[in-house]
Amino acid sequence: MSSKEINEIDNFIRLLSKLPGLGPRSGRRAALELIKRKEQLLLPLKDSLIEIYEKIVLCQVCNNIDLKSPCSICSNLNRNDKILCVVEEVADLWAIERAGAIKGYYHILGGVLNALDGIGPEELNINKLAHRIENNNIEEVILALSATIDGQTTMHFLSDLLSKYNIRITKLAHGIPIGGELDYLDDGTLTQAILSRTDAD
Repeated sequence: MSSKEINEIDNFIRLLSKLPGLGPRSGRRAALELIKRKEQLLLPLKDSLIEIYEKIVLCQVCNNIDLKSPCSICSNLNRNDKILCVVEEVADLWAIERAGAIKGYYHILGGVLNALDGIGPEELNINKLAHRIENNNIEEVILALSATIDGQTTMHFLSDLLSKYNIRITKLAHGIPIGGELDYLDDGTLTQAILSRTDAD
């Protein structure tokens, strides 16, 4: 095997190791499994990656990722247009959709406030959120943010910012553990937290 081939395999392992939940060891195992099963796994994965790279777009309304903009959720007229659920990331939207507890629309912030990392309000999709509330008949904003320090800081910031609008501002109920991230919760816990939501302070 040539040094170029070795370098390409090493590069493949390095890229896989960057994925969430995979370190160098798990990346090596995943790479070896894909290489061993080239026809069954590697080739379909290659084709799928190319296809999704070429077709995926960012929704210009809510910041979701989809194959069209507006995304399939924003373009669904059967949802409740009075409710807007604010989440940190796409993974959180997917988690709530899996639970099936919210029939309204979403707004993805793209993260949370974090002074140490230099993430302020300007780095998040907060201005777009305010614009959506001002220009739509929103009656309730659900702040479905993780129960981390940064998530709670962001929730309080948004509560203060949105308090000038004549809308109900709610947050997820207790039951989400402190430090918990939405994408890791089971559907039952997430559903209960959504159904038991309370007014944000």
